[in-house]
Amino acid sequence: MAKMAASVVETGEDAFRKIFKLYKRKNPPPDFGDVIDFSKCVTNDKIVPVKLEPAVVSDGDAAKVGLHPVKDWRAYNLQGYPGFIFITNPFLSGSQPFWIRQCLKIYPQKPNVCNLDMHMSPTDTQDIWAKSLHNLSCPSVGKREPRTLLERLRWVTLGYHYNWNSKTYSANHHTPFPAELHILSGQIATACGFPGFNAEAGILNYYRSDSSLGIHVDESELDHSRPLLSFSFGQSAVFLLGGTQRQDAPTAMYMHSGDLMVMSGQSRLLYHAVPRIVQAHQEVAGLGTDRCSLQGSAVVEQVSEEDWAVCSRYIHSSRINITVRQVLGQGQSFPETPPVPGNKEEDQAEEDCSKRRRKSDSFMTEET
Repeated sequence: MAKMAASVVETGEDAFRKIFKLYKRKNPPPDFGDVIDFSKCVTNDKIVPVKLEPAVVSDGDAAKVGLHPVKDWRAYNLQGYPGFIFITNPFLSGSQPFWIRQCLKIYPQKPNVCNLDMHMSPTDTQDIWAKSLHNLSCPSVGKREPRTLLERLRWVTLGYHYNWNSKTYSANHHTPFPAELHILSGQIATACGFPGFNAEAGILNYYRSDSSLGIHVDESELDHSRPLLSFSFGQSAVFLLGGTQRQDAPTAMYMHSGDLMVMSGQSRLLYHAVPRIVQAHQEVAGLGTDRCSLQGSAVVEQVSEEDWAVCSRYIHSSRINITVRQVLGQGQSFPETPPVPGNKEEDQAEEDCSKRRRKSDSFMTEET
């Protein structure tokens, strides 16, 4: 990556964007030799094992949300990225299907918000899973069927719902954050040295095989002292982590199913992106075959064979990413927004609606 970055800087072009384009390129395909693969347990002067805090999360509490004991997690720091922690799949065998099912069946339900709401009625998006079930359960032979609503999902927001136009959160656009995801996030954050983390907002991104996520910084939260947590399920992705400036050349790494990232401290406000989805290094469809590890779990439950058949077919070619954030620090509140006088408020609402329609069916070039 160092040799590649040097050549980018010499051209005078935005270093991050050029490397983004390199990994997004289809023909000829890029050389992935510089992409870090944490699952291979290779440590060097760039990749440094990090000791977490196993005593602060009991083995029983970890098991309740489908996690191995913290002492068994494999976590790493990257030299040059203070506050960045990469954890390779800490999930118990058989627990990923629960979280995948939640992302596909439960979290897109109302009152949560998704991209399809931008140009469809609430009735049409009331139960995306049920409306997609038949076509995803019974794949057609020959004639290509129209894409299901589930296949058209691009994003879902939870808790404080992110406004894609203003790039802000607000007190009046909030629904209850999922309790089980709140518990999972709290345990991850606590083990990484952030006790008291309060999961208040979540963004789920749904990637098809040709999807990407543009270069951006997560800065809309009012409290940047709390970490951002990122969960990956399904197909693998190339993730680029840059610096505080767009001209900083990024480091490329794989995110496989079950992997977690924690961005905190100086790494909380770094530029990052996902230029490419790649075929998983393992058969993700087989994630639902091991059901013995979840006995006695109080939060994670077994996924029915019927539900897993749909989930398995979906993730055979797709990836799901969850990012969880604490929006407000202790004692913080949202600033008051003065009302827009006269008819300008209606004009602004119409303009915002038009913008949302244009964004809704394409994958965002920027994400909070």
